Amino acid sequence: MRIRASQAEAAMAAALIWIPLLSGLLTELGVTKAQQTTLHPLVGRVFVHTLDHETFLRLPEHIAVPSTTPVTYQAHLQGHPDLPRWLRYTQRSPHHPGFLYGTPTPGDRRRQVIEVIAYNRDNFDTTRQRLVLLIGDPEGPLIPYQAEFLVRSHDVEEVLPSTLASRFLTALGGLWEPGELQLLNITSALDRGGRVPLPIEGRKEGVYIKVGSAYPFSTCLKMVSSPDSHARCAQGQPPLLSCYDTLAPHFRVDWCNVSLAPDRDFLTDALVTLLVPLLVALLLTLLLAYVMCCRREGRLKRDLATSDIQMVHHDTIRGNTEELRQMAASREVPRPLSTLPMFNVRTGERLPPQVDSAQVPLILDQH
Repeated sequence: MRIRASQAEAAMAAALIWIPLLSGLLTELGVTKAQQTTLHPLVGRVFVHTLDHETFLRLPEHIAVPSTTPVTYQAHLQGHPDLPRWLRYTQRSPHHPGFLYGTPTPGDRRRQVIEVIAYNRDNFDTTRQRLVLLIGDPEGPLIPYQAEFLVRSHDVEEVLPSTLASRFLTALGGLWEPGELQLLNITSALDRGGRVPLPIEGRKEGVYIKVGSAYPFSTCLKMVSSPDSHARCAQGQPPLLSCYDTLAPHFRVDWCNVSLAPDRDFLTDALVTLLVPLLVALLLTLLLAYVMCCRREGRLKRDLATSDIQMVHHDTIRGNTEELRQMAASREVPRPLSTLPMFNVRTGERLPPQVDSAQVPLILDQH
């Protein structure tokens, strides 16, 4: 009994020693429970979430996070190796924050969980975070009028922060009808087939910004996207811009790459597509019926329009033809023997002649 009691005391002492050591070691290795954040993206609206160092680096409250700490991120959909197709990730360098951005579609309207892992490149610390995305429908009026601009003076990482995006919407308000503008999508020009710029100061990748509103386009925007303006751009001339460029000089917009997408009434298009062929077919049917039924001369009209001499000549020919047919039908002349079946030309018999089988060759000539 004493031996068992001493063994139990030794086990308890070892546990008291090793448990704090293991806890400290796990803390140093960064193996902690993943943080969870709930976000609410909206269908048809741009979603931007910043992955900053302050959220992932575990430092005491009185110590500020140094800006020189290199941190990289890895994000993926829970249970999958990649992100969902509507969501993108970008980070300029380990010293800059990362961004998760994109525009969910109606098919993405559900709950999605994004797992993010942050790596501290200085001490190899690892932090996990779980983002719960509850994708829903936006409130308010519809946005039928949408315009997309190519901004060549910025990279996508520079436009994703809310401050610069709000400044772009404010500057664009001077070119649009009065009303609230909504940011719908942000896409890097590299994702649209753009080229990587040369490493020269001032060269940017470019970014496409899509903006929508419930109010119609202004005359200035309509003129920029007109066929005449595109024709000038194709010839290397500046586009037609009838208003003051309120986006310059902070945003250098390529006005030759402005696309407008007004709301279209697909019901009207469908009715036009169906009704026009039906009306054409109906008109052709009525025209054919008029020609076949209403424009027929008739026998009486033809007889009245024909001269008497021509009618007598026609009746004489027809009567003679009928008389010859009756005479041919009433003849009692026997049929020629050559037309009778089984007729032998040499003997005149109706039965087939007797043929000597010895004189008939075994194999007949084939002509």
